[in-house]
Amino acid sequence: MAEFSKSAVNKETGIRHFLAAAGYSWGGFQRLLQESAFRQELLFAAAGLILLVVVGATLAEIMIAVVLFLGVFAVEAMNTAVEEVIDRISPEISNVGKHAKDLGSFAVLCMLVAAGLYLLYTITSHLFFR
Repeated sequence: MAEFSKSAVNKETGIRHFLAAAGYSWGGFQRLLQESAFRQELLFAAAGLILLVVVGATLAEIMIAVVLFLGVFAVEAMNTAVEEVIDRISPEISNVGKHAKDLGSFAVLCMLVAAGLYLLYTITSHLFFR
């Protein structure tokens, strides 16, 4: 009788692990690019960063915006993952699946509002109060 290891997948270590993880991340980014919401969020981030530069925002203010946009992207990625898992394990319409998707959507909305409020505050303060 053949022996089976605990994992059917060989785990990489060291630099190979780092390179494999980078490849998985790149695959996730490519998958996320298929989502129109993510493409819109990328456009929002680019427009926001351009506006910050135009109004003369400091490097620190721009970096805060970058961190907020990265948060938006991370939450969008998790929301997409939740949606894919729900669609895979529960293709029929269910309250549990709907709630999971709605909660993920709300999390994205919260991050978008946070980024938007920060941009609004920073841009208006540069335009009107300096």
